[in-house]
Amino acid sequence: MGLFESQGYNETTIADIAAAAGVAPRTFFSYFASKDELLFDEAETRIGAAYAAIAERRSDDSVGEVLLRSLSDVIEAGHDFGGRHGELRARLIQTVPAIRGRALQLQVDAQREIARQLHDAYSDELDQITIGAVVGAFVGAVNGAVQAMYDTGAPADPETRSAVLRRAVEASLPSWATHPMSGAS
Repeated sequence: MGLFESQGYNETTIADIAAAAGVAPRTFFSYFASKDELLFDEAETRIGAAYAAIAERRSDDSVGEVLLRSLSDVIEAGHDFGGRHGELRARLIQTVPAIRGRALQLQVDAQREIARQLHDAYSDELDQITIGAVVGAFVGAVNGAVQAMYDTGAPADPETRSAVLRRAVEASLPSWATHPMSGAS
């Protein structure tokens, strides 16, 4: 990440990264398929938090409560989009088309799988289109809030970032999505 920051993403080679890590380029490829994987190393952890929250949901949890719990779990685990690396990643997503494409690919794939799992969990109450819309609103709210935090100066502490992200998500979801399912139709 330091090389991307100091040299630029496109200017940093696999050989540069391997040399900085004290390994051969071939060793790099034993762990990563490409250098963009270094930017998205926490993506699986974030997505896994959503899967875990769905699997561990209580019978009276709303869809929004499950999604908010997964966001809280991500933040508590220290994967909350903050810090220097998060800012660098956000900047690279904005300025490097290949990184933007990779970020969108990861986002769309995750959204589809989260929506599928939520539909399986809530199939008696909500259809696939509604679930897809709620997951899209959730992901869009998180992305929009994260980008706005970087544009305006992200709060340094995780508690404030958590509150900002939670407020953004709650503002984006319909009220029935963040309250127990008994009132949903």
